[in-house]
Amino acid sequence: MERTSQIHEPVGHGLTRVWDLHEVLFEGDTAFQHVVIARTEQGVSLFCDNDRQSTEFSQLTYHEALMVPALLLADKVESVLVVGSSEGVVCQMAVAAGATRVDHVDIDTQAVKLCAEHLPYGYTTEELARAERGDGPVRVHYADGWQYLVDAANGDQRYDIVLVDLPDEREEEAQHNRLYGVEFLTMCKAVLAPGGVVVTQAGCQTMWRNQTLLTSWRRFTEVFGTTAYYGSDEHEWAYLFGRADEVADPTALMQSRLPASGYRPVSIDAEALAGNSVPPYRVRHQS
Repeated sequence: MERTSQIHEPVGHGLTRVWDLHEVLFEGDTAFQHVVIARTEQGVSLFCDNDRQSTEFSQLTYHEALMVPALLLADKVESVLVVGSSEGVVCQMAVAAGATRVDHVDIDTQAVKLCAEHLPYGYTTEELARAERGDGPVRVHYADGWQYLVDAANGDQRYDIVLVDLPDEREEEAQHNRLYGVEFLTMCKAVLAPGGVVVTQAGCQTMWRNQTLLTSWRRFTEVFGTTAYYGSDEHEWAYLFGRADEVADPTALMQSRLPASGYRPVSIDAEALAGNSVPPYRVRHQS
């Protein structure tokens, strides 16, 4: 089969970003998506259904913007649930922050294994094998995130952080869209320990690609007593964080906890927390 030499990534209506692939390490269909792992100008990069998921160059900035505010906003970090995030980077961050139990749930077994095999970040194949056996703080579950939340709630399992890291919500039908809705956020909230945090990748803050963020903000403010925002200043993605209770100043709380954090970020400091915690104008003023 002729290998793909370019990825045409849709970034908005009528807008496409073209990635030149210097060397394709893997290309094929899993049970859920088309996966390409290739060397690009940004290093080894992961694409799912033509969407860039992570690159060697920028993945740490992405994953820190997703995880670090949650680590700081949660009252404790002992038990963490991760839904999606095939690379496993956020699971490693949770352990570094002191978590003793990290349940990583991903529906796509092959994608997780491919990431461990080919990506120079996240799980190694040996680390993934241990997590599959439950040998250590990280335990990988190849399962549907929705059903896992149902079972966790019924089993009285509680988490300090519930992190949902999925491809962007699509306008067309997609199996992961249901993991963005109010019902799923409510399910995530139901398994929080006191002082716990739900975090999701919430879309892009640019005005030509912000529909997911606008919708996610409305959902979060409906479900949670406190909704905090972090929009990466060095990446194109935004993230939302919800606590069931009301926190008067979540940004100040995160800043106060940063010096004692068990995980030491390299792309986020107190100034970044202050500067990136105000949602875009269109998010704050949507009708």
